[in-house]
Amino acid sequence: MQHQIDFGPAYSLATLKLDAGESVKTEAGAMVTMGPGLEIKTGTGGGGLLGGLKRAALGGESFFMNTFTASQPGELSISPALPGDIAHYPMSGQTIYLTSGNYLASDESLDVDTKWGGAKTFFSGEGLFLLKVSGQGSLFASAYGAIQTIELVADQVFTVDTGHVVGFTDGVGYNVRKFGGIKSTLLGGEGLVAELTGPGTAWVQTRSPRAFLDWLLPLLPKSSN
Repeated sequence: MQHQIDFGPAYSLATLKLDAGESVKTEAGAMVTMGPGLEIKTGTGGGGLLGGLKRAALGGESFFMNTFTASQPGELSISPALPGDIAHYPMSGQTIYLTSGNYLASDESLDVDTKWGGAKTFFSGEGLFLLKVSGQGSLFASAYGAIQTIELVADQVFTVDTGHVVGFTDGVGYNVRKFGGIKSTLLGGEGLVAELTGPGTAWVQTRSPRAFLDWLLPLLPKSSN
């Protein structure tokens, strides 16, 4: 499957070129355009009913996923719900963990969230569980804002606000803690932070959906009831 990513990092659009017989699964609502020769099937995306429930209830993703299959060569364009970047990760048997809302699409061959492999949890507002993506094929992740890649050497610690974490490779350790003392946590605007420990690769987004909502909600009209 060939791909092209345009208009990044602010309003990225990924165009996927599928050969006959190729399939790609996407987050529900990700499709922008679909060419002739593509067929769409909606399902739980692997793992059956339980897999869909886990992904929706614990991972913060949609219960359903769409699978596009090409009966002849065709193109599919996709974009995330929030304005931001799209990154392509070619996977060759490794595992990547993505935080809630950052999965966009993948080859049908990749296993998304059907095997948890332990309780990888964030005790934060961004979601209690991470999506586990493993196997061989193309993975497309999205972000709110641009994506920064952080290469961590062994025992290197990198601290990031939990709202800015996109994901990381298997083997990266992490610990979620309060930002400083109680005063800093409550008044400093940071809340919880994640300490990521190498070796491995981590990805962060330059904007936080939670911070945007914290700014937006007080501006919305209040109900008169």
